[in-house]
Amino acid sequence: CLPLPRPVVILGLEAAILMTVFFMVHLCVRKETSVDPLFYVFAFFAYTSVADLTNALEQDGYIRGFMDFYTYKGKPYLSTAYCILMSYWNGVVHFTMLLTAIYRMCRGKPFRSIALVWAGSMIATQVVLIPGIVTGKYGKSIYPAFWCNILFLMLPVWAAVKLFNRPRELPIIPADKVETEQKKRLVSRPKDLLLTLALLGAVAFTVFRGFVALECALDACFTYIYQYEPYLKDNVAFPKVMMLVFLFYALPLMTACAYGLTTPGCLWMLDWTLFLAGGMAQAQWAHIGASVHSRTPFTYRIPKEEWGLVLTLNFLYLATPLLLALRCYHDPAFFLKTVPLAQVDNDKKRK
Repeated sequence: CLPLPRPVVILGLEAAILMTVFFMVHLCVRKETSVDPLFYVFAFFAYTSVADLTNALEQDGYIRGFMDFYTYKGKPYLSTAYCILMSYWNGVVHFTMLLTAIYRMCRGKPFRSIALVWAGSMIATQVVLIPGIVTGKYGKSIYPAFWCNILFLMLPVWAAVKLFNRPRELPIIPADKVETEQKKRLVSRPKDLLLTLALLGAVAFTVFRGFVALECALDACFTYIYQYEPYLKDNVAFPKVMMLVFLFYALPLMTACAYGLTTPGCLWMLDWTLFLAGGMAQAQWAHIGASVHSRTPFTYRIPKEEWGLVLTLNFLYLATPLLLALRCYHDPAFFLKTVPLAQVDNDKKRK
């Protein structure tokens, strides 16, 4: 058997591969007069998505001999249940979104919405992964290749900033329809009423699981972590970090979205609901999957007799931001800014 490469060699190899990917992408578009810088980001992460899918397939035993050296002296945490589920998401969902965004970009079609979903999902991946590695049991096994994750966080953050600063893809809706929708009270909009109640329930669930992750001494928290979701005390630290990310980042966003459903003209809802949906979907997929995966120690998996309740709560928690994003995307009239009729008349007179 050949000796395994040293950790520094693995970092150098990964850096060389990533630079080669950037160079090859540049060669593909070098004859174009203008190239959107986001194209390079999407193409770069499309490559890493394939690598992540390869890791997930190897860790689950479907293929062999591709990632052993990399996980052993590069990123050993990739063999955990959380990272396996994360890799499946990156390799399938992210890859599909990236190819769709690239296709639409090359055809001159709008791609901002799907790119915002990807950015939220990718940022959620890294803000859980990086602190989880440092604070969990793999904190003593950090090799140089770990620092590539900083790049994987910075690029989606940069892409998200660029996307938020670009004009929104708004449909053409008659002013009278916008005015009619915005005059309706919440009780007259049953879908929005249900979504508001679901958001408030998600807020309560977020606070409760945040207290559980912080090892609150209340009997309800003690019972929940030992009888329903023992995965929250897994020493890999990913589930605990995820609950804290939900508590300090997702909670304010969900609260703001509940406000946006009751107040007309909150145009920011069209962007932030997509961003939130991407992040929550990725996080909940990894959390639910890892809590029942065979790589998770048996004592930390969801007890089979409680599967129905725990999975139902988690899937409802996952579905709420997704349904909210779909509602805002397909029927945005309530969130659009209105122009006073007097200003419209003045503009017509000037013309």
